[in-house]
Amino acid sequence: MFIETDLETVLTHLNKLTPDTKPVWGKMSAQRMVEHLTDTLRIATGENPQELLIPEDKVERMVAFLYSDKPMAQNMVVPFAKEGTPLRHEELELAIDEFVDVYLEFQELFGQNPELKTVHAYYGPINYEQWDLLHKKHLTHHFTQFGIL
Repeated sequence: MFIETDLETVLTHLNKLTPDTKPVWGKMSAQRMVEHLTDTLRIATGENPQELLIPEDKVERMVAFLYSDKPMAQNMVVPFAKEGTPLRHEELELAIDEFVDVYLEFQELFGQNPELKTVHAYYGPINYEQWDLLHKKHLTHHFTQFGIL
């Protein structure tokens, strides 16, 4: 139901994108989506720390969602993915290269620190397994959005 998060699988899908790939819904460009995926990895590594944006008593239910077979909703608006965020790279291929670099940093960080938890604004402090579940849902969500899954 959800995409696997190994780099080979993810790159197989990312490499289907072109600068002209249009979303089925939403307003992101293909490149902005890739940069957004990278931004999410930077949250996971703690490079872009987030504060919890939901009441603590809701965290358990949000984490339970990660373990469910429910997909992410279309057209969600989150404060760490603002519309109109400028692109960081001159071209899509450079954005994909950055994604790969940060993906490898994420894997290395959690490989060296298996007990590490980092804070997601809506899921609270989550560990590697939970980040992986989130990435599966998140990648599936955006790859479906761009018709590459």
